[in-house]
Amino acid sequence: MNPGKGEKHHHHNNHQEPPYHVIHKLPPGDSPYVKAKHVQLVQKDPEAAIVLFWKAINAGDKVDSALKDMAVVMKQQDRAEEAIEAVKSFRHRCSKQAQESLDNVLIDLYKKCGRIEEQIELLKQKLRMIYEGEAFNGKFTKTARSHGRKFQVTIRQEVSRILGNLGWAYMQLGNYLAAEVVYQKAQSIDPDANKACNLCLCLMKQRRYAEAHSVLDDVLKGKLSRSDDPKSKTVLKSCFMN
Repeated sequence: MNPGKGEKHHHHNNHQEPPYHVIHKLPPGDSPYVKAKHVQLVQKDPEAAIVLFWKAINAGDKVDSALKDMAVVMKQQDRAEEAIEAVKSFRHRCSKQAQESLDNVLIDLYKKCGRIEEQIELLKQKLRMIYEGEAFNGKFTKTARSHGRKFQVTIRQEVSRILGNLGWAYMQLGNYLAAEVVYQKAQSIDPDANKACNLCLCLMKQRRYAEAHSVLDDVLKGKLSRSDDPKSKTVLKSCFMN
């Protein structure tokens, strides 16, 4: 009886290694897109990966993912202007489902390049699409991804997030009144400490210190979600330095 147990135990330890593509988080197969991902993630050669992503796009292989991944790698390589042109020129080859995430990529690229007016225009367009019911494919939530984790986002959270980004963009242009309006709106929908800190900074830029102090007080007392967020703490420091 005991040897039998031993055999079973031995067999259990002798399980197979996961496939190569699973270990390296690669899609399976040998297509142009898979080759590009291999060069990007395993060989870690971003410039060669960009060339291969182009090949995948031209071959019509997983164009949604290839265009998005290529733009992200280009941004990392300080080729953001080139990435903007690539997304604009080839997004018509992508599916309807991919357009929203391509917009998000473009917004990041505009931010990186300091093309604030274009960033604002695209953020406003995203808001219009939500209000007109075109975003979220008619549902009230969507699945988002951050740092490899998937989570559900409600329409309210998404609107508040976009308004927060819009507020930041107006701040870069020095349009503090417009920034204040959208930050207040964002906070009325889905309040959090990060946007509260930015609103505080915005009020201080307008020398409205009493109002800024009141907003800051809620953050310091931990009344808002994300009060412990490192981003919020960074903005808090800049509020005290101003």
